[in-house]
Amino acid sequence: MIAEFSIVPVGKGESLSPYVAECVKIVEESGLEYRLCPMGTVVEGEYDEVMEVIGRCHARVRGMASRVLTTIKIDDREGARGAIDSKVRSVQAKVSGMQKT
Repeated sequence: MIAEFSIVPVGKGESLSPYVAECVKIVEESGLEYRLCPMGTVVEGEYDEVMEVIGRCHARVRGMASRVLTTIKIDDREGARGAIDSKVRSVQAKVSGMQKT
């Protein structure tokens, strides 16, 4: 499965990069495949592994702020592997096929 998540500490100003950096450290330590995106992070793995990592990230940011909003989107497709890259490649191939030469 893949899951995109974002964790926002409420009332901590405009720059969230210190909080994102803390989460990226946790995700990297997990060994799971991930992509850092401008408005969230995508992680791929088994359900329990992914949710454990997101839970650790939430707990870390919660330890840095008195209020935290965590948003999670899950794409759980049986047998799918490498979805982080394959989903993007699939769309790119279709866009390339639609371009006029």
